[in-house]
Amino acid sequence: MAKRILIVDDSALVRKQLSELLTSAGYEIETAKNGQDACNKVFAEDFNAITMDINMPVMDGLSAVKEIMAKKPTPILMVSSLTTEDAPITLEALEYGAIDYVAKPGTFKVDIEESGQDIIRKIRSAARIPKSRLAKKRVARRAIKPRSASNKREQVPTIRESADSVVLIGSSTGGPGLIEEICAWLPEDYPHAVCIVQHMPEKFTNAFAGRLDRSTKLLVKESSDNDELLKGVVYIAKGGNHLHFRKKVSGKIIIKHGNPREKRFFTPSVDEMYLSAIDTFAPNKMLAVLLTGIGDDGANGMVDLKKVGVFTVAESEESAIVYGMPKEAYLRGGTCEVLAFPKILRKITSYR
Repeated sequence: MAKRILIVDDSALVRKQLSELLTSAGYEIETAKNGQDACNKVFAEDFNAITMDINMPVMDGLSAVKEIMAKKPTPILMVSSLTTEDAPITLEALEYGAIDYVAKPGTFKVDIEESGQDIIRKIRSAARIPKSRLAKKRVARRAIKPRSASNKREQVPTIRESADSVVLIGSSTGGPGLIEEICAWLPEDYPHAVCIVQHMPEKFTNAFAGRLDRSTKLLVKESSDNDELLKGVVYIAKGGNHLHFRKKVSGKIIIKHGNPREKRFFTPSVDEMYLSAIDTFAPNKMLAVLLTGIGDDGANGMVDLKKVGVFTVAESEESAIVYGMPKEAYLRGGTCEVLAFPKILRKITSYR
């Protein structure tokens, strides 16, 4: 039986474009004109996945995501223009349970066929996610009570030391919420730099870093070329750039936005960060973590990290929203441990 997809958009043209694309991929399609219409259909019928527009009359996409994830968790892909303006709302939708986002038809700046294949790839992955796993994730997120960062701006700026150790984290679909939890739980005196590659477009990573910075007492920033790596600072790889490292004559380690070592599907690439770290840090000065995500980015890099003696951890199928990247790392022999996310969180925060 064909899997059922609900397309939610107030534009008849977009509904038509997405319907034709997903019908050609073998899906059964239903449509809704706004968030309220979507909620009514989701609560009356079963869908394997939903594409959700952001700005709609009657009920907007964010409100619909909140209501659906609270009452009947279903994999939701936000349909975003991937612009600076849409970034904060899209990221908020991810916080409330949407698993990923796709480019809105009509906003494609690259090959239409390639963008269409990206939508199909993400829908295919979303439609396979067990709804029970979405419900567990929602309950787990609600149970976490991170430190308040309300007085962050009132504090005297911390003088941070150069870092010679790093926690390397890679994630994709389903990852932003996990990254937010990690940042919220890191202690103020965390003795390592943290470098994160989260697959995101260029217009999103700055907004994502700003959002994370407001949720923790640590400094979280989008990476910049020549940033010195400092203890207790979280660096989010800038979209559209590969995050590499370089050790200066002084011994200080800096971030370099570099060209890929080979052709990569994602920019930034987790593999690129992992492989550059091998050339820069001592093996006992690294902890490598690979979280949920489609595909295999990071798997080969994790294999190489393990070979030189780095401790590597991949998320288990038990907690991963999409068991793709961490699964490939495990199958290729790149993991020292495979853990559910709560145990990974403890591993990162207690790493010394």
